[in-house]
Amino acid sequence: MGRGKIEIKRIENTTNRQVTFCKRRNGLLKKAYELSVLCDAEVALVVFSSRGRLYEYANNRYKKACAASSNAESVSEANTQFYQQESSKLRRQIRDIQNLNRHILGEAISSLSIKELKNLEGRLEKGLSRVRSRKHETLFADVEFMQKREIELQNHNNYLRAKIAEHERAEQQQQDLMPGTLCESLPSQSYDRNFFPVNLLGSDHEYSRQDQTALQLV
Repeated sequence: MGRGKIEIKRIENTTNRQVTFCKRRNGLLKKAYELSVLCDAEVALVVFSSRGRLYEYANNRYKKACAASSNAESVSEANTQFYQQESSKLRRQIRDIQNLNRHILGEAISSLSIKELKNLEGRLEKGLSRVRSRKHETLFADVEFMQKREIELQNHNNYLRAKIAEHERAEQQQQDLMPGTLCESLPSQSYDRNFFPVNLLGSDHEYSRQDQTALQLV
């Protein structure tokens, strides 16, 4: 005879319900194992009893995935703790730097002890010494640069003066060679301002030797 159909509802009898749970749980776990082996499927089964007890099955792939997920969660949690610690450390450093800046400006120093005030005074003196040293170095460098620049400008001015003098000499030589200065280039002779030789009037020979006497200008 075949099995009769069972009505699917909660079994009221506690003993029967417990026996049925154990049988069907084992069958379900067996079916899950067969399914993962025969079909190469990734199967995970989780069963909680009415009393809260856990029964589970998982093939190797699922176990590895769970282990990797657990490791990832552990790494993530460790990173979170590390970053929280670093954040707290940075906040403390920022707070200390801000307080130090206020102390350097002479603010919020009423709560400092004698030792802290002496340390602050030493820091300020060292800082002022470094600032003065750097200021002097900068001033000396600027003076040296200006002196070099002055020498360069003087050399450039001397060069320009020499070029101007050379240009003036060249212009003077050109003026000396112009045709208007021909009379100045003739041999020096003493002439009466009212007379000059006739032969300077032209090269025509229509006058005789006797007529080539000096003509008096009117």
